[in-house]
Amino acid sequence: MHDADDEIREIKTEIIESRGLIIKSNNLTNSLAADLKSIAKRQAGYERRFTINSAVAYVLFATLSFVGLKLWSDVRITEIEAEKEELERQVKDLRRDLDEETRRAGQREQAETKAAAFYELIRKKEYTKIVEGYDDIRQELLSKAEAEMFRDTEDRFRLQLSVNAFQTGLGLMRTGRYAEAAESFQESTRLKEEASHIPAVKLNLARALWRLGRAGEATILAQEVIDQNVDRELQDDAAWLLSECAEDLGNIDDARNALRLLLRRWPRSALIPDARKRLGELNMRVWKGKAGR
Repeated sequence: MHDADDEIREIKTEIIESRGLIIKSNNLTNSLAADLKSIAKRQAGYERRFTINSAVAYVLFATLSFVGLKLWSDVRITEIEAEKEELERQVKDLRRDLDEETRRAGQREQAETKAAAFYELIRKKEYTKIVEGYDDIRQELLSKAEAEMFRDTEDRFRLQLSVNAFQTGLGLMRTGRYAEAAESFQESTRLKEEASHIPAVKLNLARALWRLGRAGEATILAQEVIDQNVDRELQDDAAWLLSECAEDLGNIDDARNALRLLLRRWPRSALIPDARKRLGELNMRVWKGKAGR
């Protein structure tokens, strides 16, 4: 009986101990479950933050990639547009050059035709046609050699025409055809105003005008001959003519001054004797006029 009680006590003790173990196991299980739940919550939070961070990082990466792509695209588009504009400008320049060359080729062909015709006139010594046509031919697209040759030829022919007109005027003067002579002298001056024979032309033109009763115009020309230094041998004749013109115009003092100029500046002139005689006559007229008053 005693043994049975001991066994019962042992069983009770074991039951109590078992219950304690069960309670401890349950507590540990609850604690482990709480820990697992906490870990699960933290893991879920971590995963949520990771997902959010990943999404933000993706969006940021995508945005930066898009911005970078947009900037690169803008730069490339700008470069392409600049290249396009440069190519368009080059094409425009090439077309303009082509048009210019085409135009110049046409002008050159036309110039060659006109130059050939002009050269034929030179070969035939058509002086008047050469001088009259030179202004037109020099506007053409000539070569440098052609331009220089035509210029020199025109200058030579113009000089010859001027000399011819001068000689024609002298011939007309000898026959007393002073109006026609004056026209020839004027034509000679117009053709080659800077030639060395022009002082002689002006002197003879002044004489022709004086003969035509146009002493005022003749006075201007005679004074120009006196003032020039190209042909000084004509200056004394111009001074004598100046005196005659002044006398015809009634300017006795101017006539005497012209004769005094002749005597003073050209003492070796063949006109000196006549100048002295004429000056004496004019002085006498002046004195008589004063005495008559």
